[in-house]
Amino acid sequence: MAIVFNSDSDNTQSIAPAGAPFSQACENNKAPILNVLQKELQEHTHVLEVGSGTGQHSVYFAPSLPHLQWQTSDVTDNHQVIQAWHNAYPASNLYAPLAFNLLTDSIPKTNTGEPYDAVFTANTLHIIAWPLVERLFELVGAALPLDGKLIVYGPFNENGRYTSASNQQFDSSLRQRDAGSGIRHKEDIIALANAHHLTLMTQYQMPANNQILVFQKITAN
Repeated sequence: MAIVFNSDSDNTQSIAPAGAPFSQACENNKAPILNVLQKELQEHTHVLEVGSGTGQHSVYFAPSLPHLQWQTSDVTDNHQVIQAWHNAYPASNLYAPLAFNLLTDSIPKTNTGEPYDAVFTANTLHIIAWPLVERLFELVGAALPLDGKLIVYGPFNENGRYTSASNQQFDSSLRQRDAGSGIRHKEDIIALANAHHLTLMTQYQMPANNQILVFQKITAN
């Protein structure tokens, strides 16, 4: 099922902590993404965010989803920045970043030893190399319990084509910077998910030529 989301922008502008980086893209997409998360995660309790980046998303999402425990994660080089945002915008259900490297780590457990029942990642699949995309889906598919969800935000190609001229330009800039990066074909992502017990349940057309794909684990490993 495909759903179109309009740009329900939030006029509240976050202010970056002193010395911390600021992502305008995060500010622009945070409200539309939150609308989807509020719909998709009503029955879930623990979310692992993979690739938390600046931490801007986490400080906006966590207080708006008080029934969830929101766990950030990223490579250790980004932890100081994420923690700076957490310190500036604290929330009782927002947790300090965990070290998570797709090359070496597995999906962690919650602090009570239970599996996370949802994983969220934004603007990561077109940055990391394809073998790491494969690794992410392998790890998430193995770690999620039945009915757990993987929610992925970002740009995707459809039917082997770019969905906009701006996405084509963005893809070119990504590949010039790193040949392993690039906008992924949605059909490849769906096939990869299926190979790891994850089924595409819903897809949302988001502002600025982005999408959210919601996968759910409906069969056991």
